[in-house]
Amino acid sequence: MESRIDRIKKQLHSASYKLTPQREATVRVLLEHEEDHLSAEDVYLLVKEKAPEIGLATVYRTLELLTELKVVDKINFGDGVSRYDLRKEGAAHFHHHLVCIECGAVDEIQDDLLGDVEKIVERDWNFKIKDHRLTFHGICWRCHKKTDEDNEDKNE
Repeated sequence: MESRIDRIKKQLHSASYKLTPQREATVRVLLEHEEDHLSAEDVYLLVKEKAPEIGLATVYRTLELLTELKVVDKINFGDGVSRYDLRKEGAAHFHHHLVCIECGAVDEIQDDLLGDVEKIVERDWNFKIKDHRLTFHGICWRCHKKTDEDNEDKNE
């Protein structure tokens, strides 16, 4: 984790920002909960446990700065809540998400599935793509499994 914080610190410095203690506390929470797709309020509550003196406005400003610097991506899964997702190191593109419409689980796809689509869009529409996001909405494997188990119980 420390090496990742050092790299984020360098990103901030190269953009003329410092990794203040408040920003570092926010980054640490994001790193510790990398798979959780936290909202700003979630981040704030977790930061507050570590550093009670940090306010909600500071966390919001830090998240917006980290978004501008492409350290994190701000995402919305259609529920009206902005969530923050650390960008994978070295990733050329944002990763994709699978959102379960039954339980709300969010799973990630690290593979870039849109390389061919990007080439077609750039060629046919003369559109220079800088990034892309893809979110699938459906029923996750956990809910499928639960439904299958419930059906088995009914058939017995």
